[in-house]
Amino acid sequence: MNAAVVWKSELTFEGMAGSGFRVPLGAAADVGGAEDGFRPMELMALSLAGCTAMDVISILQRKLQAVTAFEVRVEGERATEHPKVFTRMVVEYRVRGRGIDPQAVDRAVALSRDKYCPAQGMLAKVVPIEHRVVIEQDPPGE
Repeated sequence: MNAAVVWKSELTFEGMAGSGFRVPLGAAADVGGAEDGFRPMELMALSLAGCTAMDVISILQRKLQAVTAFEVRVEGERATEHPKVFTRMVVEYRVRGRGIDPQAVDRAVALSRDKYCPAQGMLAKVVPIEHRVVIEQDPPGE
């Protein structure tokens, strides 16, 4: 796997990886940025959300859960002093569907956390990660 960033101007970069996709990177105005792209730490939180979301939804689909909506939210608390690392993260899984089995969701989250998601496995070595699950059942017949 490889990744690179190319400087565009000031604190604006374009990131790319072996997959061929590109992503804008930028900095906040209070540090001289133009507010024109993702912050690097946002991308770390986004990588955690995306990695575990892909695991969990694929496991739920294999378990034949009738998911109609799914979202993973990551909230990261950061140190006040530089390098302003994450000091705590909360991953919230929001699952909506018909007849969703809470045990199936909990098992999918556990498998992602403990076995499949490399972003979570790596980050968990340096920051505490809390997990929350919210399940909303669709009314019958919807």
